[in-house]
Parts: sequence; structure tokens; C-alpha cells
Amino acid sequence: MKVSPFSIKKQEFNKTLRGFDKDEVQAFLDKLADEFETLQKENDALKKDLEQASNKLAEFRRIEKNLQDTLLKAQESSTKSIESTKKQASLMIKEAEIKASQILEKARENANEIRNAVISLREERDLLVANLKAIINSQARLLEMKIENVSEEEISVKKTEEPKQIDIDVNEIVNKLL
Repeated sequence: MKVSPFSIKKQEFNKTLRGFDKDEVQAFLDKLADEFETLQKENDALKKDLEQASNKLAEFRRIEKNLQDTLLKAQESSTKSIESTKKQASLMIKEAEIKASQILEKARENANEIRNAVISLREERDLLVANLKAIINSQARLLEMKIENVSEEEISVKKTEEPKQIDIDVNEIVNKLL
């Protein structure tokens, strides 16, 4: 049986001849009931406070768990992001290095092509100069032969005049052409 302030106040005892003073017992029971009621109210308030505190604690624990999960996810995400960024940077550097080596290789090839073209052009120039010298020499010989023939005819016509010598410098002609 549960004792309540009301049951204490309404409690009745059997009467005996030599029993306790009824008013004194009743006053004591009223005082005890009031004290019991106060303690019960205080106990109920404390239980309510405890329940609220337990609810808040549960809520705080849930929030803490969410925060920990969020923090872990953020750390994982930032780690993945950093790793991804490092990988991308590494790939970009490798691509740039490959492009740079390709550009250098192409520049070397172009330089070699230009060098070969210059050598080829020099060889062609030298060949042309040699051909020009040969042509000029042959033309000079032909011209000298014609001059000699003309000079011999003129000598027979004019013995007093001396034949004219024509001095042809092949190198000078070639230099002027170049």
C-alpha cells in the first residue's frame, strides 16, 4: 500500500482506554502529512528536473555524436580533397613537363632542319658559284679566242696597231653577282 499525505490525514486508529491523546496524535499526523506532502512535491519536482536533465543529456549526446560524425566526415573530405588536389597538381606538372619536352624536341628538330637547310643552301650556293665560274671561264676563253681571231685579222689589216689585251677577273664577276 502506497502512503500519501491524504492517507496519513485520514488514518484512524482504534480507541483504547489508555491510548494516546487523540488531538495530539492527529496534530502529529497532520504535521507528518504536511511534511510528507512537501517531500513528495519536492521529490516529484526533482524527478521532473531529472527527467528534463536526462532528456537534455540525451539531446546533447545526440548532438555530440552528430558533431563527431560531421567532424570525421569533414576530416575525411578535406583529406580526400587534399589528396585529389595533390594528384591533380602532380598530373598537371607531369603534363607540363611532357609538353615542355615535346616543345624542346620540336625546337631541336626545327633547329636541325634549319641547320640542314642552311648547309644544303651553302652547298647549292657553292655549286652555283662553281658553275658560274666555269661558265664565265668558258665564256671568257671563247671571248679571248674571238678577240684573238679578230686581232689576227686586224693584224693582217693593220700591222701597226698592237692587239688589245682584255683582262677578265672571274672572281670579281662572281663577287659582284653574289
